[in-house]
Amino acid sequence: MKILDFKKIDAFTKGSSSGNPAGYVLLERMDSLSEGEMQKLASELKGFVSEVGFACREDGGFHLKYYSSECEVAFCGHATIAIMYDLISTDPGLISEKELKIRVRAGTLPVFNRLREEDAVYITAPEPRFLKRDISRNEIAEALGTDMKAIKEDRAVRVIDGGLRTLIVPLESLRDCLELFPDREGLRRFSLEKDFDIVHVYTDEVSTRGTKYRTRVFAPKYGYLEDPATGSGNSAFGFYLIDEGMWEDDFSIEQGPLRDFPNIVGIKRIRGDGTDRILFGGSATTRIKGKYLLHGTLA
Repeated sequence: MKILDFKKIDAFTKGSSSGNPAGYVLLERMDSLSEGEMQKLASELKGFVSEVGFACREDGGFHLKYYSSECEVAFCGHATIAIMYDLISTDPGLISEKELKIRVRAGTLPVFNRLREEDAVYITAPEPRFLKRDISRNEIAEALGTDMKAIKEDRAVRVIDGGLRTLIVPLESLRDCLELFPDREGLRRFSLEKDFDIVHVYTDEVSTRGTKYRTRVFAPKYGYLEDPATGSGNSAFGFYLIDEGMWEDDFSIEQGPLRDFPNIVGIKRIRGDGTDRILFGGSATTRIKGKYLLHGTLA
């Protein structure tokens, strides 16, 4: 048995929103647990949190890994927000640091500390990949369990990797967005067949003052139907807006299946020399703190 420091932290909390729960284990070294042990822990927490993040300090920053109940995840935005918000807010040596570095499977990414200004941390999304997939609107409508008329005709359907390979689908209205309830197994098969990770749907219609888009994100490939608040999917959406010539200014997204009290994700753009980067950010709330007893391992 191994005894681990464990927290359950909800990312992207604001006001009455519940956020997106992530498990978090702080390790002395990343090899303190094997890949099998990390997967076992994440599988034991299925239905309690969607992903578990493992973090350790290393020279120049932190190393992070992520697991869902089904498999290792290349990048998990909400777990990164949860972990970095906790690390910065609880460490007097970090609270004044404006920028930190994290190493994830997708590369080394800057983290910006805006706790004092916005009660938020912002993560730089991995560089995007714009992918080609043969997916018809009719197939998408069928997989989502909706009518073809719900998909906005004058907007593009794209697959963009902003940490996870994201199918981005424009919808006509807030009602179309809120009424989606796809079959989990059918959508999982569709994502495997068409070779993408998650489905991100969006509409221009919103229910919350100060937000620009309503989004929902479905991730049955990782063992659950819907993600309540998403960093990687909304980052891919930011790259989508830039590439489609739709970006106007930094903005906030409302996300979730309920009209009232959605989760809020901030999206910012950094313009560079020929390269644009997307930042996603928000606050986080620790709900549970304690010890996790991982059985079936050597002490």
